[in-house]
Amino acid sequence: MAQHISPYHAPDFYRDALAKGRHRDIVGGRWEETGKIQMQLLLDAGLQSQHQLLDIGAGALRLGCKAVPYLDPGHYWATDLSGALMRQGHKTELADPARLPADHLIEDGNFDFPGLPASITHALAFAVFTHLPINHLRRALTQMQARFPMLEVLLFTVFLAPDAATALTPLRQPDGVVTHDTRAPYHMLAEDVEHLLRATGFTGAAQPQRLPRGQVLFRASPAA
Repeated sequence: MAQHISPYHAPDFYRDALAKGRHRDIVGGRWEETGKIQMQLLLDAGLQSQHQLLDIGAGALRLGCKAVPYLDPGHYWATDLSGALMRQGHKTELADPARLPADHLIEDGNFDFPGLPASITHALAFAVFTHLPINHLRRALTQMQARFPMLEVLLFTVFLAPDAATALTPLRQPDGVVTHDTRAPYHMLAEDVEHLLRATGFTGAAQPQRLPRGQVLFRASPAA
Protein backbone atom coordinates (compact mmCIF):
# COMPACT_ATOMS: atom_id res chain seq x y z
CA MET A 1 0.00 0.00 0.00
CA ALA A 2 1.35 3.44 -0.94
CA GLN A 3 2.31 5.67 1.95
CA HIS A 4 1.00 9.21 1.66
CA ILE A 5 2.72 12.15 3.32
CA SER A 6 -0.32 12.43 5.59
CA PRO A 7 -3.71 10.73 5.95
CA TYR A 8 -5.29 13.86 4.51
CA HIS A 9 -3.52 13.29 1.19
CA ALA A 10 -5.00 9.83 0.67
CA PRO A 11 -7.39 9.58 -2.29
CA ASP A 12 -11.05 10.24 -1.39
CA PHE A 13 -10.21 10.95 2.27
CA TYR A 14 -12.29 14.12 2.39
CA ARG A 15 -15.08 12.86 0.17
CA ASP A 16 -15.62 9.79 2.32
CA ALA A 17 -15.43 11.69 5.61
CA LEU A 18 -17.83 14.41 4.48
CA ALA A 19 -20.26 11.82 3.16
CA LYS A 20 -20.36 10.37 6.68
CA GLY A 21 -20.90 13.78 8.32
CA ARG A 22 -17.50 13.68 10.02
CA HIS A 23 -16.29 17.19 9.19
CA ARG A 24 -15.54 17.87 12.86
CA ASP A 25 -13.88 14.55 13.58
CA ILE A 26 -11.35 14.62 10.76
CA VAL A 27 -9.71 17.81 12.00
CA GLY A 28 -8.57 16.04 15.15
CA GLY A 29 -11.52 16.01 17.49
CA ARG A 30 -11.69 18.08 20.69
CA TRP A 31 -13.65 20.60 18.63
CA GLU A 32 -14.76 23.06 21.30
CA GLU A 33 -11.68 22.74 23.51
CA THR A 34 -9.21 23.19 20.68
CA GLY A 35 -11.13 26.03 19.06
CA LYS A 36 -11.07 27.97 22.33
CA ILE A 37 -7.34 27.34 22.67
CA GLN A 38 -6.66 28.54 19.13
CA MET A 39 -8.64 31.72 19.69
CA GLN A 40 -6.97 32.44 23.01
CA LEU A 41 -3.51 31.99 21.50
CA LEU A 42 -4.35 34.66 18.93
CA LEU A 43 -5.78 37.03 21.52
CA ASP A 44 -2.66 36.57 23.64
CA ALA A 45 -0.62 37.42 20.54
CA GLY A 46 -2.43 40.74 20.20
CA LEU A 47 -5.20 39.94 17.71
CA GLN A 48 -7.79 42.73 17.61
CA SER A 49 -11.04 42.99 15.71
CA GLN A 50 -9.60 45.26 13.00
CA HIS A 51 -6.76 42.88 12.16
CA GLN A 52 -6.73 40.58 9.12
CA LEU A 53 -6.40 36.92 10.13
CA LEU A 54 -5.22 34.01 7.99
CA ASP A 55 -6.20 30.55 9.28
CA ILE A 56 -3.85 28.10 7.54
CA GLY A 57 -5.20 24.57 7.45
CA ALA A 58 -8.58 25.88 8.56
CA GLY A 59 -10.41 22.60 8.05
CA ALA A 60 -14.10 22.87 8.93
CA LEU A 61 -13.58 26.30 10.57
CA ARG A 62 -12.99 25.12 14.12
CA LEU A 63 -11.22 28.41 14.74
CA GLY A 64 -13.29 30.28 12.18
CA CYS A 65 -16.55 29.82 14.06
CA LYS A 66 -14.97 31.77 16.94
CA ALA A 67 -12.78 34.22 15.03
CA VAL A 68 -15.39 35.33 12.48
CA PRO A 69 -17.78 36.79 15.10
CA TYR A 70 -14.86 38.55 16.81
CA LEU A 71 -13.22 40.11 13.76
CA ASP A 72 -14.65 42.89 11.64
CA PRO A 73 -16.71 41.41 8.78
CA GLY A 74 -14.50 40.08 6.00
CA HIS A 75 -11.33 40.10 8.09
CA TYR A 76 -11.01 36.31 8.35
CA TRP A 77 -9.33 34.33 5.57
CA ALA A 78 -8.87 30.57 5.43
CA THR A 79 -6.82 28.10 3.42
CA ASP A 80 -6.94 24.33 3.42
CA LEU A 81 -6.09 21.33 1.30
CA SER A 82 -9.85 20.73 0.95
CA GLY A 83 -12.14 23.47 -0.24
CA ALA A 84 -15.11 21.16 0.34
CA LEU A 85 -14.25 20.81 4.03
CA MET A 86 -14.11 24.58 4.52
CA ARG A 87 -17.39 25.04 2.68
CA GLN A 88 -19.03 22.47 4.93
CA GLY A 89 -17.81 24.42 7.95
CA HIS A 90 -19.11 27.63 6.43
CA LYS A 91 -22.49 26.02 5.91
CA THR A 92 -22.91 24.37 9.31
CA GLU A 93 -20.62 25.96 11.90
CA LEU A 94 -20.99 29.74 11.55
CA ALA A 95 -23.64 31.58 13.53
CA ASP A 96 -23.77 34.27 10.83
CA PRO A 97 -22.28 33.02 7.54
CA ALA A 98 -22.78 36.46 5.96
CA ARG A 99 -19.83 37.76 8.01
CA LEU A 100 -17.50 35.49 6.02
CA PRO A 101 -17.53 35.85 2.22
CA ALA A 102 -17.31 32.48 0.53
CA ASP A 103 -14.37 33.65 -1.59
CA HIS A 104 -12.32 34.02 1.59
CA LEU A 105 -12.14 30.21 1.73
CA ILE A 106 -9.23 29.31 -0.52
CA GLU A 107 -8.21 25.78 -1.45
CA ASP A 108 -4.43 25.64 -1.25
CA GLY A 109 -2.47 22.42 -0.95
CA ASN A 110 0.97 23.89 -1.59
CA PHE A 111 1.23 27.04 0.54
CA ASP A 112 1.01 29.30 -2.49
CA PHE A 113 -1.65 31.45 -0.76
CA PRO A 114 -3.45 32.34 -4.02
CA GLY A 115 -5.89 35.22 -3.92
CA LEU A 116 -5.02 36.36 -0.42
CA PRO A 117 -4.56 40.08 0.30
CA ALA A 118 -1.24 41.65 1.25
CA SER A 119 -3.02 43.12 4.29
CA ILE A 120 -2.85 39.91 6.39
CA THR A 121 -1.56 40.86 9.86
CA HIS A 122 -1.89 37.64 11.85
CA ALA A 123 -1.66 33.99 10.85
CA LEU A 124 -2.14 30.69 12.62
CA ALA A 125 -1.24 27.19 11.42
CA PHE A 126 -2.49 24.86 14.14
CA ALA A 127 -1.78 21.13 13.74
CA VAL A 128 -0.72 21.64 10.12
CA PHE A 129 3.04 21.06 10.15
CA THR A 130 2.56 18.20 12.60
CA HIS A 131 1.28 16.25 9.58
CA LEU A 132 3.78 17.36 6.95
CA PRO A 133 7.52 16.91 6.33
CA ILE A 134 9.61 19.88 7.41
CA ASN A 135 10.21 21.17 3.86
CA HIS A 136 6.56 22.24 3.82
CA LEU A 137 7.26 24.55 6.74
CA ARG A 138 10.16 26.08 4.81
CA ARG A 139 7.95 26.66 1.81
CA ALA A 140 5.18 28.22 3.86
CA LEU A 141 7.56 30.56 5.66
CA THR A 142 9.20 31.63 2.41
CA GLN A 143 5.87 32.31 0.74
CA MET A 144 4.49 34.20 3.73
CA GLN A 145 7.53 36.45 3.89
CA ALA A 146 7.08 37.32 0.23
CA ARG A 147 3.29 37.65 0.19
CA PHE A 148 2.34 39.40 3.43
CA PRO A 149 4.31 42.61 4.08
CA MET A 150 1.89 43.65 6.84
CA LEU A 151 2.30 40.42 8.80
CA GLU A 152 2.90 41.03 12.51
CA VAL A 153 2.59 37.60 14.11
CA LEU A 154 2.69 34.00 12.89
CA LEU A 155 1.77 31.16 15.24
CA PHE A 156 2.30 27.53 14.29
CA THR A 157 2.58 24.19 16.07
CA VAL A 158 4.92 21.24 15.64
CA PHE A 159 5.90 18.10 17.48
CA LEU A 160 9.48 18.12 18.74
CA ALA A 161 12.14 15.50 19.35
CA PRO A 162 14.81 16.20 22.00
CA ASP A 163 17.86 15.47 19.82
CA ALA A 164 18.93 14.15 16.43
CA ALA A 165 19.59 10.60 17.56
CA THR A 166 16.25 10.26 19.33
CA ALA A 167 14.48 11.78 16.33
CA LEU A 168 15.29 8.65 14.33
CA THR A 169 12.91 6.60 16.46
CA PRO A 170 9.16 6.82 17.12
CA LEU A 171 8.46 9.11 20.09
CA ARG A 172 5.53 9.18 22.48
CA GLN A 173 4.51 12.79 23.03
CA PRO A 174 3.16 14.06 26.39
CA ASP A 175 -0.49 13.37 25.48
CA GLY A 176 0.30 9.92 24.11
CA VAL A 177 0.55 10.61 20.37
CA VAL A 178 3.39 8.66 18.75
CA THR A 179 5.34 10.77 16.24
CA HIS A 180 7.92 9.86 13.59
CA ASP A 181 10.69 11.37 11.50
CA THR A 182 9.58 10.10 8.08
CA ARG A 183 5.81 9.60 8.35
CA ALA A 184 2.86 11.38 9.88
CA PRO A 185 2.51 12.60 12.50
CA TYR A 186 5.99 14.09 12.19
CA HIS A 187 8.40 15.40 14.78
CA MET A 188 11.17 17.94 14.21
CA LEU A 189 14.13 19.36 16.07
CA ALA A 190 13.71 22.77 17.66
CA GLU A 191 17.07 23.73 16.15
CA ASP A 192 15.79 22.92 12.67
CA VAL A 193 12.65 25.00 13.14
CA GLU A 194 14.70 27.92 14.45
CA HIS A 195 17.09 27.61 11.49
CA LEU A 196 14.20 27.74 9.01
CA LEU A 197 12.80 30.83 10.72
CA ARG A 198 16.13 32.64 10.43
CA ALA A 199 16.73 31.46 6.85
CA THR A 200 13.34 32.77 5.70
CA GLY A 201 13.57 36.15 7.42
CA PHE A 202 11.69 35.51 10.66
CA THR A 203 12.58 35.73 14.30
CA GLY A 204 10.82 33.39 16.69
CA ALA A 205 11.01 30.75 19.37
CA ALA A 206 9.07 27.98 21.05
CA GLN A 207 6.51 29.10 23.60
CA PRO A 208 5.80 27.53 27.03
CA GLN A 209 2.11 26.73 26.55
CA ARG A 210 1.02 23.11 26.93
CA LEU A 211 -1.15 22.32 23.92
CA PRO A 212 -3.37 19.35 23.03
CA ARG A 213 -1.52 16.14 22.10
CA GLY A 214 1.84 17.57 23.15
CA GLN A 215 2.16 20.07 20.31
CA VAL A 216 4.68 22.89 20.76
CA LEU A 217 3.75 26.44 19.79
CA PHE A 218 6.17 28.66 17.93
CA ARG A 219 5.59 32.39 17.72
CA ALA A 220 7.37 34.24 14.92
CA SER A 221 7.51 37.69 13.38
CA PRO A 222 9.28 39.07 10.31
CA ALA A 223 12.79 40.13 11.24
CA ALA A 224 13.33 43.89 11.31
